Amino acid sequence: MSPRRAALLAGAATLVAAGCSTSVEGAASPASGAGAPLGDTRVADYEVGQLHEPGDVEYAESPPVGGPHAAAWADCTGSVYDVPIRPENAVHSLEHGAVWVTYDPALATADDVAALEQLVAGVSHRLLSPYEGLGSAISIQAWNHQLAVDSADDPRLAAFADQLTQDPENTPEPGATCENPAFLADPETA
Repeated sequence: MSPRRAALLAGAATLVAAGCSTSVEGAASPASGAGAPLGDTRVADYEVGQLHEPGDVEYAESPPVGGPHAAAWADCTGSVYDVPIRPENAVHSLEHGAVWVTYDPALATADDVAALEQLVAGVSHRLLSPYEGLGSAISIQAWNHQLAVDSADDPRLAAFADQLTQDPENTPEPGATCENPAFLADPETA
């Protein structure tokens, strides 16, 4: 291996390690005070630099909003999945500044799903997937933030997505890509 290639690989390994190097336990709690992004948004306290975990992770929230995650992120280039994706991959997308919209297939209507697809499809750093057992029809997540609603008509969904997609104050890895064509073609499922 050439010295230049070795230096590039070492540098890349350092960046990967620096991006995900510690683990913090947490659980989302209702936001309060002047800094709360939207009413009824739950806010957690996962720090930057979470570990990459090869297996399943037990999260404090469902769907999760931060913490250890898979090394590969879920494609979040306005991606609409018709299968439940692994939370570990979605959390890595959140770390990149994505907003993950989930819906409970047992509670969300066909009109809800169609409206959610319009909110996500083709918008960089957004993804949509079914997620059973939400306790509400819809839940929307960004790093350290979560909002549950009963209908896609709720105006807080679009406000949450617009405010927290690639939000520089809440994105652990701003500017990180959301492209992962291999995941999009063959998603890892929950």
